Amino acid sequence: MAHTVVAEAEALLDKEYPVLDKGFVRLVDYLGSDQRIVQAARVSYGEGTKSYRQDRGLIDYLLRNEHTSPFEQVVLTFHTKMPIFVARQWVRHRTARLNEISGRYSVMKDEFYVPDGPHISFQSEDNKQGRSEEAVDPAVQTEIQESLATQQGAAYAAYMDLVNRGLARELARINLPLAMYTEWYWQIDLHNLFHFLRLRMDAHAQYEIRVYAQTMFEIAKTVAPMACQSFSDHLLGGVRFSAVELEALRSLLGDSARDSQALAQGLERAGLALKDRDRLVTKIVEGRQN
Repeated sequence: MAHTVVAEAEALLDKEYPVLDKGFVRLVDYLGSDQRIVQAARVSYGEGTKSYRQDRGLIDYLLRNEHTSPFEQVVLTFHTKMPIFVARQWVRHRTARLNEISGRYSVMKDEFYVPDGPHISFQSEDNKQGRSEEAVDPAVQTEIQESLATQQGAAYAAYMDLVNRGLARELARINLPLAMYTEWYWQIDLHNLFHFLRLRMDAHAQYEIRVYAQTMFEIAKTVAPMACQSFSDHLLGGVRFSAVELEALRSLLGDSARDSQALAQGLERAGLALKDRDRLVTKIVEGRQN
């Protein structure tokens, strides 16, 4: 299959999508599309492009059953600008390739993240790594914003004083705060991007990285819309059951959980399409994917 060009993706190459107060995401380049996924999956028996409906069905099947290698045929390269504390969460996804701006070679810019008022919250009492949902008084929000900006300004002034005195940049930078913005080029295949997005778009993810993930997902939709829709249907909007949870579900369903025909009839009344009913029946009755 020749190089794939996707008109929708071409239209937004190098376009900056603002994120947070000073950050952005932009698509630098891409390789492949939905067609590359289905072509890679069919290469073993050499069949050409099918209809849209057949391609969509194949992508759904591949994603549901975790046949991941065809999705690795699609690669996206992003240029992103984010606070350092976001980058340190982001870099834990080790299946990507990245090049980050270096404070050893460049004088860092006077750019720091200050959260909007509604996103300023106190520590949650029952979540050690999260924010409370309790609203913070607007006056207190403003006070905190001003305090953050003052501390950031003082840290940057001290940094520039050391730079101007001739101290090596690799030393002058060491007291700069995590709120400072950094930039990198980040290249990742679609399979591993979906893993990143599933974790970082989750409601429990920190807000500041979640908005980057949401923006990248919108961009990825232009490159591989069928794959992204399948990801949204089966992974992002889906859940898994443990063996214990599945047994509890069967217990709640009673005898119908052991009777495929009775269960299928109940699911039909719930409005599920035939193939969706069959898959769910197989999961509940037999405890396996289909």
